[in-house]
Amino acid sequence: MNKIRKGDEVVVIAGRDKGRRGSVLSIGVDTITVEGLNLVKKHQKPNPQRGVQGGIISQPAPLAISNVMLWNPAAKKGDRVGIRTLGDGRKVRFFKSNKEVVDA
Repeated sequence: MNKIRKGDEVVVIAGRDKGRRGSVLSIGVDTITVEGLNLVKKHQKPNPQRGVQGGIISQPAPLAISNVMLWNPAAKKGDRVGIRTLGDGRKVRFFKSNKEVVDA
């Protein structure tokens, strides 16, 4: 079970975008792509068959997964995440600071 999943809201704790929040677009082995963060410029050639216009576009680049923390709305800060097994055998993620379950 991964501690961070696609669609989660995360906060960046290191690097150029430190302190900014966004939702997770994709997760690799040890990288994570966050919507609107770590933007890089890409020179794109036009492709009329696909309807793609050429020019310089901004797109999110992957971050190291160690540079983000899951956003805890109750504490209003990034928080560490643990995994625990409930009485009925389900595994759930929980915030380490207040022991609150992330997935309901």
